[in-house]
Amino acid sequence: MKASRFYGVAAVLLVLFSVGHTLGFRQTDPSWGVDNLLSSLRALHFSAQGFNRTYYDFYVGFGLFVSVLLFFAALVAWQLAAMSSEMLAQMTLLRWAFAICFVAVTVLSWRYCFAVPVIFSAGITLFLIVATCL
Repeated sequence: MKASRFYGVAAVLLVLFSVGHTLGFRQTDPSWGVDNLLSSLRALHFSAQGFNRTYYDFYVGFGLFVSVLLFFAALVAWQLAAMSSEMLAQMTLLRWAFAICFVAVTVLSWRYCFAVPVIFSAGITLFLIVATCL
């Protein structure tokens, strides 16, 4: 099997992960009992280097950063899928760094998140490692 197929599958998973993250990271369930906390995060304003912000602004901003970077990773995987075997052979550092980055994402997801991000990040990691080894 060719590495391009594995990078292509990783790209699709990354797009789905990005969309899911974007749509889901601000969702809460009343049974979690975090409504008061979220209200506090939204209500407390402070000045950060001349900008009026809340901790909720930081939460949303960093969450959207993650979504953008996941989408960028999808573009990188898609571009790698389109490359010839000869070109991929010349990009060893990038390919391994990409795969190792997602090993770290999987570990962080396991430590700090829940099943869906763990499954997506583990799947992406698996496809990137296999593609890198081919």
